[in-house]
Amino acid sequence: MGDLRSHIHDRLVEALGPCELLDVIDQSAAHAGHAGVKEKGGGHFNVIIVSERFTGLSPVARQRLVYAALAEEMRSAVHALSMTCLAPAEYAADA
Repeated sequence: MGDLRSHIHDRLVEALGPCELLDVIDQSAAHAGHAGVKEKGGGHFNVIIVSERFTGLSPVARQRLVYAALAEEMRSAVHALSMTCLAPAEYAADA
């Protein structure tokens, strides 16, 4: 699948549209000996996303959008995914 980090980034942009911030962090090296990785394969990723698509949505609804965008990858290439999903106004308030 080539560079999985870039692939995840592209899939999220495709699903969510332009993002104010989209950072995909590959944390796989820190989990190389993890039992689940040995059994299932795949990597560990953390995504930080600021998107207008999240405005008015609950945290669970936001996560569902991300999981839907990465459904195929979650079945095989991605073992674990953590995420921070913010609307632009929330991100501006944290800055």
